[in-house]
Amino acid sequence: MSLMNKDIKKIAIVRLSALGDIVNSAVVLQFIHSNYPDAKIDWICEEVFSDILEEHPHIHQLHTINLKKFKKEKSLKLLKETISKLRNLGEYDLIIDMQGLIKSAVVSRLIGKNTHGFDKNSTRESLAALFYKTTATIPYESNVVERNCYVVSSALGFKIDKEMLLNKEPIFPIRGNFELRTDKRNIAFIIGASWESKIYPKERVAKVCDALQEQCYILWGNEKEKADALWITQHSKYATLAPELSLGSLLSFISNMDLLIGNDTGPTHMAWAQNIPSITLLGPTTTRMIYETPKNIGIKSSSDVNILKIDKNDFSIKDIEPQLIVDKAKELLN
Repeated sequence: MSLMNKDIKKIAIVRLSALGDIVNSAVVLQFIHSNYPDAKIDWICEEVFSDILEEHPHIHQLHTINLKKFKKEKSLKLLKETISKLRNLGEYDLIIDMQGLIKSAVVSRLIGKNTHGFDKNSTRESLAALFYKTTATIPYESNVVERNCYVVSSALGFKIDKEMLLNKEPIFPIRGNFELRTDKRNIAFIIGASWESKIYPKERVAKVCDALQEQCYILWGNEKEKADALWITQHSKYATLAPELSLGSLLSFISNMDLLIGNDTGPTHMAWAQNIPSITLLGPTTTRMIYETPKNIGIKSSSDVNILKIDKNDFSIKDIEPQLIVDKAKELLN
């Protein structure tokens, strides 16, 4: 770990995607600010995820790129525009790649020379390390939040320990309030995920709602999830379809909940980010993907998981008994 360098006045954080990874990375902002209160922190991310970082008090400037669009359209014009934009962001004393992929490493190096990231043994794409001036060593199998914190703290010469994470401030500002029931506890259910094998069956979600007998909001992000959410509301009188929400509104909605229950996906991680009690349901992944606290827990299926070779055909999440979720939920609510 390097020593603190108070000459560092301008920092760029590169974390392009995905939603959950950005949520789990943004925790570092409050710790950078407390150790470098005069430093300006810029963040570079994919445009589609920028809403979650808008109006963050510790971000000086938010810069967006659209690599997803370039990949889809194969547009040379868009590529040239992106390269030009990155090269003209200005001088940075330190550029930290929190993602550790070749694409994020290239982005970091286009921004400037003072790059820092994971070493070749600490990331899935070892070639990324070739683009960094300095590197950090932490096993890839380590908890993702701890990895995020270490790659930043090692570059800036301070420590982020477990006590700091347990006592963190909510990561994101709340931009709005919602009229919610006061006679029952308000519980959000995140029913979608990027892989089918990460999704807890809708039939079992309805059973959990029935057993809890609280106000259960079923959140959705696309038409398929909306159809599943409607099915749940039709099969449990305690379930209500949540309104359509932007990323920023979703964050604020979750910040007003008493509890969140969800699959291993970005919106579920928002509960931990905002210090809201949560239960993450895990099948093909493990608690490595979340930061467990006394009020943020994971329930893992019985399957064995090799973090270095995730099996997307592991549908064991369906074997998690609804009653186990209900019991843990009641503990957290009480």
